[in-house]
Amino acid sequence: MRLKATVMACALAVLALTGCGSVQVVRPAAPAPVVDTELAQATELAQRIGGLRGQERADTARLIEQLLARMDDQALADAAAALPEGDPLYTFAGRALMARGLPLPRPFDAGMLWRSQAANRPPADADGYRPPEKLAVLLPLSGQLATAASPVRDGLLAGYYAERRQRPEIVFHDTGGTPGGAMAAYQRAVAEGADYVVGPLGRDEVAAVLADPSRLQVPVLALNRAGDDVPAGHVSFAMAPEDDGIAAANHLLGQNVRRVLVLTGGDDSARRSVDAFRRQLETGGGTISDMMVIVGGDDQPDMIEALRNAMLKPDGAQAVFLALRMAEARAIAPQLVEAGYATRPRIGTSQLFSSGNPQADAVLDGIVFPTERWTSSGVAGLPMASTVASTLPTARGPAARLFAFGYDAWLLTAFMERLVTRADGELRGATGTLRLDGLGNVERTPAWATFSGGHVVPLGGG
Repeated sequence: MRLKATVMACALAVLALTGCGSVQVVRPAAPAPVVDTELAQATELAQRIGGLRGQERADTARLIEQLLARMDDQALADAAAALPEGDPLYTFAGRALMARGLPLPRPFDAGMLWRSQAANRPPADADGYRPPEKLAVLLPLSGQLATAASPVRDGLLAGYYAERRQRPEIVFHDTGGTPGGAMAAYQRAVAEGADYVVGPLGRDEVAAVLADPSRLQVPVLALNRAGDDVPAGHVSFAMAPEDDGIAAANHLLGQNVRRVLVLTGGDDSARRSVDAFRRQLETGGGTISDMMVIVGGDDQPDMIEALRNAMLKPDGAQAVFLALRMAEARAIAPQLVEAGYATRPRIGTSQLFSSGNPQADAVLDGIVFPTERWTSSGVAGLPMASTVASTLPTARGPAARLFAFGYDAWLLTAFMERLVTRADGELRGATGTLRLDGLGNVERTPAWATFSGGHVVPLGGG
């Protein structure tokens, strides 16, 4: 203690002799603020993305998604809530929250534009019902896509006539299934006074109509996707193979699955599903551990050993994604069971459905797949699918999916107010739960079903 006192006295004496002006007191530097690297990088990229096009824009968007995926739920929610209105990062942060099933702190930045577009309409009802004054529907009622267009048309009319409140005048325009026909139909609709357009249906048709936003005088609810960018003020709603892949990836990530064996049929639909599945899985921190092509329907070689090895190897598959048609899925399903996958998640696409033959479908028991709320558990406002199918050919078998899609197109037309202006805005549609993301796409959470004893059994959700 005496030594410490002496040292202190000497120090004080020195300070007194030198004077205040010559003394520098060095204090420890304050700790640097902790910077969330992921958030900082995502913010920088989001500020630049508006000036990018094509593949560079898509790659940048994907990088932003990957950066946000590394943030935990609370950090992501807090960051999104702190973003000012109009910040381009909010679109991506909001989409990331939606993918995790988390609430948005506020609606996406589209409300002001929507109010301008809907200025001619009467005020919305309490439930968000605010349909257009004159609705034009562009469908390929002739040509190669006419078979697909018929159930979409009938489903839309089912929703239209089920609504007892004031409905818009509705006019159907035949696109002929061609890009030129779609553009001509859009121009006719505008000339005839339509204030809202649903359609077209084909991918090439949609691409043609949305290619030049400067030509779009009336807002469009396109019934397909045509790339990643939807012009501001317009909306894309699709039942595309990509949606199946995204839904499957989110479903597995929600079960903490990170390594997945993919079985694919190799056709275009399967390729699109798998590509979307891969992107969504990797964004969530997962990976495709193996991929196998399954072709030939009932005539399948013995793949049990290869399937088993894909599971038992280091970092092997925790689950299986089957991007397969019914015949291929039924052929490979018994081999999956034999290889040891019976207790692991097995998830298919919407190409799986009841064939009407429980004995044949029993081999698919335990496989989960996305389906429509209407066909699995029913929807308020629509008779049961089996009842409609008994009298309406366009609601039977695989067409039932397109019928439900058309019904939801009407719902979106009439209730867009709810989706655009509410942070928790959603619609319980015939195809699933519908929400609008910040890029102009309708995000669909499907209902989920499985096979049990060869029968389709709903799992709930959607």
